[in-house]
Amino acid sequence: MNSKIGAKDLITLGIFTVIYFVIGAALSLLVSIPIMVPFFPAVWALINGTVFMLYTTKVEKFGLVTLMGVLTGLLVGLTGMGFWCAPTGLVFGLLGDLIMKKGNYKSFKHNLIGYAVFSIWTSGSLIPWYFFAQDTLAKYTQGGYSADYGTQVLAYTPWWSLLLFVGLNFICGLLGALIGKRIMKKHFEKAGIL
Repeated sequence: MNSKIGAKDLITLGIFTVIYFVIGAALSLLVSIPIMVPFFPAVWALINGTVFMLYTTKVEKFGLVTLMGVLTGLLVGLTGMGFWCAPTGLVFGLLGDLIMKKGNYKSFKHNLIGYAVFSIWTSGSLIPWYFFAQDTLAKYTQGGYSADYGTQVLAYTPWWSLLLFVGLNFICGLLGALIGKRIMKKHFEKAGIL
């Protein structure tokens, strides 16, 4: 197998990144409810598990998972949801890629854990609320959100809860991958797509 990323790989990456991002962006409507802000990354991981697991059937080259993390993080930033997801997309995309590579992108166990780790990239959206709370509050207020919205989000994101939400993100990544595998087996394999 050729380990170089080719044009076909980049097309596959582009298609799956767009699908993955569009689903996540649609889910971003949830953050209009303050209590959903810290849960949003975990919901993204859970719902997109099927898309990612289908992507793993097409990925056999190192770097494609990392690129998906970086590209999705950049898209999140370009659409106004914060640029912190680009560096977290790089870090957790690379870690997920390394884990999946150990199983040659064929081992469900490695792909399962790889996706759960990869999914942590979405926690980058929480960084402003935890580390730059007052600036973030001011930005949201200037952007048309009520001061009450920001105050409520801050109430739901005390400093000690960050690791809990990152852990929840990992768990939802595991669940999303398991659901994705089941859906793929039930629908895509029966249809002869896989």
